[in-house]
Amino acid sequence: MPFYEPRDEGEAAEIVGAAAGRSERLRLVGGDTMAGIGRPAQHEATLSARALSGITLYEPAEMVIAARAGTPLSEVQALLAARGQMLPFEPMDARALMGSAGAPSFGAVAAANNSGPRRINAGAARDSLIGVRFVNGRGQAIKSGGRVMKNVTGLDLVKLMAGSWGTLGLLTEVTFKVLPVQERVATLVFSGLDDARAVAALAAALGSPFELTGAAHLPAGIDGEDPRTLMRLEGFSDSLDYRIGELRKLLKRFGAAEILDGEPGAALWTAIRDATPFAGSADAVWRLSTAPTRGPALAAAIGRAMPARWFYDWGGGLVWLAVPSAGDAGAAAIRGALVEHRGHATLIRAPDAVRAAVPVFQPLSEPLMRVTQGIKAAHDPAGVFNPGRMYAGV
Repeated sequence: MPFYEPRDEGEAAEIVGAAAGRSERLRLVGGDTMAGIGRPAQHEATLSARALSGITLYEPAEMVIAARAGTPLSEVQALLAARGQMLPFEPMDARALMGSAGAPSFGAVAAANNSGPRRINAGAARDSLIGVRFVNGRGQAIKSGGRVMKNVTGLDLVKLMAGSWGTLGLLTEVTFKVLPVQERVATLVFSGLDDARAVAALAAALGSPFELTGAAHLPAGIDGEDPRTLMRLEGFSDSLDYRIGELRKLLKRFGAAEILDGEPGAALWTAIRDATPFAGSADAVWRLSTAPTRGPALAAAIGRAMPARWFYDWGGGLVWLAVPSAGDAGAAAIRGALVEHRGHATLIRAPDAVRAAVPVFQPLSEPLMRVTQGIKAAHDPAGVFNPGRMYAGV
């Protein structure tokens, strides 16, 4: 099977144009660490962005960084850390969960809208993405956005490309806004709460003026420990001392909180970000999004229908769920629970046969599917990019 690895945007455009001319369907990859997410692509060749590497712009004073799509994410993060800055949306490293190798790429962060626990405070990756360069399905190089947040173009291609999973074009360069690293990070840990009380505690904290940057709950046994409810705060040390004290008063009905500083707290949030409690198992792994207050009822409903393990992020609004790979029956039970409790689901990890047979992303209504198909046709009229990756035929 052909494997294309262009060295620059011009070469990438030539490859895509030639592939469109002969109706050769392409699987797009960066570091290839998330290849098992989505429906298996129906392709005849692979187009890799790995050689499109290098940081093209970094202005610390303006808090903006740009790099070619194949640049290892770790290279970008190391440069930012050296200047006391970070990507605010805390992108996941999927290698442990997916059992993949390679290095996560900068372009894949945008393509997957890859966002971790800090999303409740800083927004998703798309909220920090301010510029893209990509090659569309006609083999044309397109630039959208730039180095500032304001975008006055009629069609915001930057936001459209975020979360498109390589179905609309090959990203060749992405530009993100960044934020300073905070002086201190502290995590409040409440022990022994059941799911409903834990989410109530998280809701009370998130509704306060004390600005959480992480809000998660690990039920009993999920990582071999007793139940733990986690709240992360960041900022100047004096500010954190005050905010921690006020949160303890606000949440005293939920018990006393332990404070974790430094590496122990950071390790917990990395595990939540990367869903490592489910790494190494044979279970199918889903991400369920719902209203935070509905998370416990949704998880309980699924738990009554099948063996399941779960934990919560985003104050209860994100439920990481692990279930046996039951194929159509399991997916139907999960999506049935979502109808009652309102939300949507993405199948993150499962065998290829399961991913090919069940809806991996939330099924769209007929009007939204028509819009999706129209956008796909406008950007990739020959259907060469990741065919079938998100939805059958799209």
